[in-house]
Amino acid sequence: MLKIKIAKSFFSRFIGLMGKKNLPKETGLLIAPCQSIHMMFMRFSIDAVYIDKNFVIKKIVPNLKTWIGISICTSAWGVIELAAGEAERLNLKVGEKLTVEIVTKI
Repeated sequence: MLKIKIAKSFFSRFIGLMGKKNLPKETGLLIAPCQSIHMMFMRFSIDAVYIDKNFVIKKIVPNLKTWIGISICTSAWGVIELAAGEAERLNLKVGEKLTVEIVTKI
């Protein structure tokens, strides 16, 4: 099961994972509402998993690079940011419904 923290406020959505050094396996940050992300000021690459309100995967963008990465999914409600390689390791697929556990810290 994927453990996620939800970025609820404007500030927490804006900051996202900036300043973090890494993400543990099977953990991520949900930014919602959100249809696009950038990698400015990031210290590590990520996988972006775009979802709808029912946590059904709409799009997976693997290995977004620091500083230069950008992605968009206009049909998404939110995006879950995972450490690079986690989407493949967890065998996530477009159309699949995610099962998540909401946590307060990642």
